[in-house]
Amino acid sequence: MLKVKTPKTGRARRELEKRAPKLVETEKKTLILHGTKTSHVLNTLLTEIYHLKKENSIRYTRKNDNIRPFEAGGETSLEFFSQKTDCGLFVFGSHSKKRPDNLVIGRFYDHHIYDLVEVGVENFKSLQSFSYDKKISPKMGSKPLIAFVGEGFESIEELKHLKEVLLDLLRGEVVENLNLAGLDRIYVCTAVSSNRVFLSHCALRLKKSGTVVPRMELVEVGPSMDLVVRRHRLPNEGLRKEAMKTGPEHTKKKVKNVKGDPILGKTGKVYIPDQKLGEMALPNKAKGVKRERREAKKNKDANRQVPKKQKQGDSSTPST
Repeated sequence: MLKVKTPKTGRARRELEKRAPKLVETEKKTLILHGTKTSHVLNTLLTEIYHLKKENSIRYTRKNDNIRPFEAGGETSLEFFSQKTDCGLFVFGSHSKKRPDNLVIGRFYDHHIYDLVEVGVENFKSLQSFSYDKKISPKMGSKPLIAFVGEGFESIEELKHLKEVLLDLLRGEVVENLNLAGLDRIYVCTAVSSNRVFLSHCALRLKKSGTVVPRMELVEVGPSMDLVVRRHRLPNEGLRKEAMKTGPEHTKKKVKNVKGDPILGKTGKVYIPDQKLGEMALPNKAKGVKRERREAKKNKDANRQVPKKQKQGDSSTPST
């Protein structure tokens, strides 16, 4: 029997409440790890990912010999680190002769591996290799735009999966409203081929356009690289359904006979039963009937008042 320990201090209770499941999840923290052997390119890339996500990331710089994604028994340490740090994402870098400059990006669900994507890093350019005006450099913690260019992100299974993982990794905090003046960065992902994606990080420069919406210019600030998809593992259908569950407050109730159209907007159908006018009864208090009754009543009262006056006149005349 496992012994269940309950928190005894307020700090411990608050920490457990933060880690408890929520209807609206907060931003996922990213765990950055190094494998047994890493190259200079991977060390630089992992350092820059950590700086770009410094507010919501944890980095372990020690080498991890027992972490081997896609292998049986090689993911136990990852799940332990996820439970320890409460991270929902991880980035794992390793280098070998068979898979040089290898990067594995994965997601956790309930502190277990949810899915994995393995990519190779090619043509890497660091932040220091770009020269630009430092006044337009993106601010730490700002909300980025993410653009996916290419039909491959909608038709090829590997690129669709990579798109989902990159969105979770780069999107930052989920917000409902966004001030246009606060946009200062964009990640551009371009599908070059069926397994290659060019990723670049650019700063946004807002300029006057003569309209309400300003004109935007992109200035590449780095890092930039080519990501070549090598392996990927999707979650099974049962786990996906469990992870996609939402609370009752966030489920939209279906409205009968109402549909949404991208062009016409909200459209609906109204059903009217057949009207059988011949069988319909007229109302008792119709205006025409009331008028006829009033006129008939006036005529009746007038006929009653005339004989009474005649009788009074007959009684007043003296008898001869």
